[in-house]
Amino acid sequence: MSELHQNKVSLPVIKRLPKYYRYLSEMHQNGVVKVSSSELARMMGTTASQVRQDFNCFGGFGQQGIGYQVDVLLSEISKLLFSEGDLDTILIGTGRLGRAISGYLTGEARGYRLIAAFDKSPKEVGQPLGGLQIQDIASLSDFCQEHKPQVAVLCIPKSSAQELAPVLVGLGIRNFWNFSHYDLSVAFEGVTVENVHLGDSLMSLGYRVRNCQ
Repeated sequence: MSELHQNKVSLPVIKRLPKYYRYLSEMHQNGVVKVSSSELARMMGTTASQVRQDFNCFGGFGQQGIGYQVDVLLSEISKLLFSEGDLDTILIGTGRLGRAISGYLTGEARGYRLIAAFDKSPKEVGQPLGGLQIQDIASLSDFCQEHKPQVAVLCIPKSSAQELAPVLVGLGIRNFWNFSHYDLSVAFEGVTVENVHLGDSLMSLGYRVRNCQ
């Protein structure tokens, strides 16, 4: 993707790419050859115009009135999402949530390679985790200086994240998948953060169940 197109792409468009990828993967597996912007719009819960606008951010992948070849469109979106190989990733926090996330990273996730997991609990350090051995958080600095991970996954409490964040940023990590409820993008300019608030999602569901049915 050209620098021009990169600069034009908004965050809402980026957040829709994985959904396009998921639907197109299902269509490809089911033998669907061609799809129109109207058909994609129905699946996405948006409009055909929005679909075309999204794809035009990356140069467009089809021809007006003809539609999109599913395999071509899937290939192009795959390049956008997974180009340049897997991202070396470390996990901080190996409690119940951390272990669940590590299983996803080493199983279903694409585009990431879990290369280390860290915890401060003596009960966790040295234990196996998805083919790795959990390391003491005290060794984090030496590991990062040697291996230069690109992404950190934070499965630790907010207070621990506040303490550890400047250390991670100082070690050159600028990208975070963050379950800690501490928003690093507020405190650190130039970092890329995907915040995941499980409690917020559940509360939103609860509101919709109680008030929107």
